Amino acid sequence: MHVTFRQLRLFLALAETGSVSRAAASMHVTQPTASAQLKEITLSVGLPLYEVIGKRVHLTDAGRELALAARAMTGEWDAFTQRVDQMKGLSRGHLRVAAVSTAKYFIPRLIGSFCRAHPAIEVSLEVLNRDGVLARLKENRDDIYVMSMPPEGMDLEDDVFMENPLVVIAARGAKFGARLALADLKGQRFILRETGSGTRMATDRHFARRRFKPDIRLALGSNEAIKEAVAGGLGIGVISRHALQGGKDIKVLAVEGFPISSRWHVVHPRAKQLSPIAAAFRAHLLARAGHP
Repeated sequence: MHVTFRQLRLFLALAETGSVSRAAASMHVTQPTASAQLKEITLSVGLPLYEVIGKRVHLTDAGRELALAARAMTGEWDAFTQRVDQMKGLSRGHLRVAAVSTAKYFIPRLIGSFCRAHPAIEVSLEVLNRDGVLARLKENRDDIYVMSMPPEGMDLEDDVFMENPLVVIAARGAKFGARLALADLKGQRFILRETGSGTRMATDRHFARRRFKPDIRLALGSNEAIKEAVAGGLGIGVISRHALQGGKDIKVLAVEGFPISSRWHVVHPRAKQLSPIAAAFRAHLLARAGHP
């Protein structure tokens, strides 16, 4: 089969945008041109690569395999061009970072300090829930991944770069003692992160080790929602200390066994050869993250 490198980039854009028109725009071609090129790719492969349902593109099994191959090939090419630039004494290129939602409280500052040292670098940052980051990690869509609970069973290069203490919060006007045992919270309603999030996994493990069963009133998908619910008197919550900023109507409770010890990890597939830019950013995190 014969497929050009530009056609591979077009198909990858289709896979990532889910739209022929958006893929065409990202490649700076007209939609009829993109449609014709995609038809050529399909004919060359000899199998249907995608179907359009409800105006959205859905990849077939063959299409997903082609997207994986295209992502690997374009990633290798981008890494090669960065290595050549490095040999020329240049520092331009593209860095792709995916981070879980709680990391949004500090990762932009770390990216900012990196960009000040490397002003020609273009950065793409995806902030998603843990499941979203894991999906991108499995598809090798980014250079670097930041999360608090890396998955088990994947061969990863995994480094801890910062503490992520989890604390109990309550409404500022709520009446609690200066120091609480976990048993003192038995009658409280808890507001926690959604099942599957790193914060929720660490919290559930902590409670299980201490044989404490919280009365869960709500499971919410963002720290902001938890802070607002707690401030509104709906219960007490558990969030990362990094997420406390902006919470004027909440306070941290001194509870035995808290803060829960959790950590931030920077990971990537062990088999992945990091580009010079990605390797430099990883080193930047490990060197600077304790002082964002």
